[in-house]
Amino acid sequence: MELLNIFDTTLPLTNPVLKFLSILVIILVAPIILNKIKIPHLLGLIIAGAIIGPNGINLMERDSSIILSGTAGLLYIMFLAGLEIDLAEFKKNSKKSLVFGLYTFSIPMVMGTLTGLYVLGFSLATSILLASMFASHTLIAYPLISKMGVAKNKAVNITVGGTMITDTLALLVLAVIVGMTTGEVNTEFWVRLTISILVFGLIVMLLFPIIGRWFLKRYDDSVSQYIFVLVMVYLGAVLAEMAGIEAIIGAFLSGLALNRLILHTSPLMNRIEFVGNAIFIPFFLIGVGMLIDYRAFFKDIETIKVASVMIIVATTAKFLAAWITQKTYKFSVDERRLIFGLSNAQAAATLAAVLVGYNIIIGETETGEPIRLLSESILNGTILMILFTCTIASFVAQKGAQNIALLESTESADEEENQEKILIPISNIETTDELINLGVLIKSNNNKDGLYALSIVDNNSMDGSADKHAKKILRKASVTASATDNFVHELLRYDLNIVNGITSVAKENKITDLILGLHINKGISESFLGNLTEGILTKCNVTTLIYKPTQPFGTIKRHIIIVPENAEKEIGFPFWLIKVWNIARNSGAKLLFYANNDTLKFIEEIQSKHPIECVFEEFSNWDDFLILARSFRKDDNLIIVLSRKGKLSYHGNMTKIPSYLNKYFRGTSYILIYPMQTGVADSSQIQLKNATFIEPLEKLDEIGKTIAKIFRRK
Repeated sequence: MELLNIFDTTLPLTNPVLKFLSILVIILVAPIILNKIKIPHLLGLIIAGAIIGPNGINLMERDSSIILSGTAGLLYIMFLAGLEIDLAEFKKNSKKSLVFGLYTFSIPMVMGTLTGLYVLGFSLATSILLASMFASHTLIAYPLISKMGVAKNKAVNITVGGTMITDTLALLVLAVIVGMTTGEVNTEFWVRLTISILVFGLIVMLLFPIIGRWFLKRYDDSVSQYIFVLVMVYLGAVLAEMAGIEAIIGAFLSGLALNRLILHTSPLMNRIEFVGNAIFIPFFLIGVGMLIDYRAFFKDIETIKVASVMIIVATTAKFLAAWITQKTYKFSVDERRLIFGLSNAQAAATLAAVLVGYNIIIGETETGEPIRLLSESILNGTILMILFTCTIASFVAQKGAQNIALLESTESADEEENQEKILIPISNIETTDELINLGVLIKSNNNKDGLYALSIVDNNSMDGSADKHAKKILRKASVTASATDNFVHELLRYDLNIVNGITSVAKENKITDLILGLHINKGISESFLGNLTEGILTKCNVTTLIYKPTQPFGTIKRHIIIVPENAEKEIGFPFWLIKVWNIARNSGAKLLFYANNDTLKFIEEIQSKHPIECVFEEFSNWDDFLILARSFRKDDNLIIVLSRKGKLSYHGNMTKIPSYLNKYFRGTSYILIYPMQTGVADSSQIQLKNATFIEPLEKLDEIGKTIAKIFRRK
């Protein structure tokens, strides 16, 4: 009996252990149960919050701990939206985001103001504030869409960008209405607000990337990196509040500022998404559910009337904005569903506005009752509107995301013989992480088991320590890959010769790409160069990348790609180009191509169909390589496309590249690429005769299909 008395089981629960356990059980069980009846998991958490909250069975109160964790979850959603956005697409579609942002702000503002004035009979200030609540929205459905793999869809990109615009405008309306009500709107108010927002934006977008690059270069501990990211998120949120705008804008801009530094395929990104989806975001959704009071339907006719009008106007206005955007930019019906699903849910800014308006007292009745800017019926109606809009948004977004994901997956390659397979020989534990991360970075498809780590043990070695060391490195490779949600095949090979071991494994496993690593403190030795040119390159005709990392890939600002003349005529050209494209897509860094006009035109055509941030400079004289190198910067990564001797794109000065790199670029990260070429040992994966590489190329991804079409045409 004494053991039972340790915990106070009276409701609401006050014991922190029981409360936390209850929430974890809900996070675990609610989605499982509701998914069986096709209810999205995020909606299930909101419903669960309504059931256990003070307006349900009163299992626990919505106290400061729930509010704290819920606020953290909300900021996390906005941060993830900024972090996962495709910056190249964002820049390309910035005008479309602006147009959508104005649509989804102005339509609800006009409809809401007119409804408040002529349907509900509110004052002008109350009507405008009510309309601003309709105009704002929360990306509650974003985690669901991201989980389905369509977060980089153009419609999602435009909606996320538009969210920043409409929420900022809506929250500015809130600030102005509050200022007008309290008599503080004057010239000084506008000057102070403008300057503070500009200073805040400059600090986050200019200073945060500098701080982030400095930290990530110097500290590679996974825990420290994750805590640093959290610090930057909430620092951005605090700076936003200091500037007079809502914290969610600061969290979103923090995500944009750190976007290029956190690779989308990196272990750090995987940790950020995992912790957010497992803890922070579910806490926020449960907290939103706790606000819902089903009894408001039965309190009085005024609440039902106000709630019904609010739900109809908010949903109709957001649908009109999505529909007009669809027609303006010729989106599909499913893309419109994504736009509407993301923009219809009301939560964060809406709650901020209604609570601020509810707490502003503008007078008293004859009986002494306070007259609030937003009445209690509006407060209750807002809670019901949150429930309804989140429900509709979840179902609509899920429908659109499922259809788009299904459409994208129908064209994926499912034949084993055409799968991309990347072999990574490893012998040094210090470079294992960077080599595996590069392999993950250049992968073209969703195949999670296309990586092969190889460790070769000398067959003559009588010392068991060599065997133990090889197995230790392979285990480290598996751990690194698993942190990015990828699987690595561990290959332990006993051989008398390293070159023979690599080439034999490549043929046996039908390898398509090979990544070789150089130690960070060493250059290209004569022995390595000899084994490479006389051994691997002559016996193994796959796309070969030689990588020397001197800094984390995420801290690189530009990738400088030097391409030789006639490279586009080589049969392996499209395969290495896809790898470079994937580096840009997954890192967000700028590509700077140096090549002759014919090659640049080919690459520009691909870039027009698959936009990434690119700069094209004419370069055809390899004698000027060192002159060109003067323009290289500290945080650049150098990618040089080479050729085997005597082949179509070979240039005599390529033999000098290793000595140049050893002498002038010891502190620079670089990748040397040897493409597949005709006349070399026949590839086991892709037949080169009669250019029959087109079919497997098309199966890699959309970029591969585009290149294949261009090759056919040319």
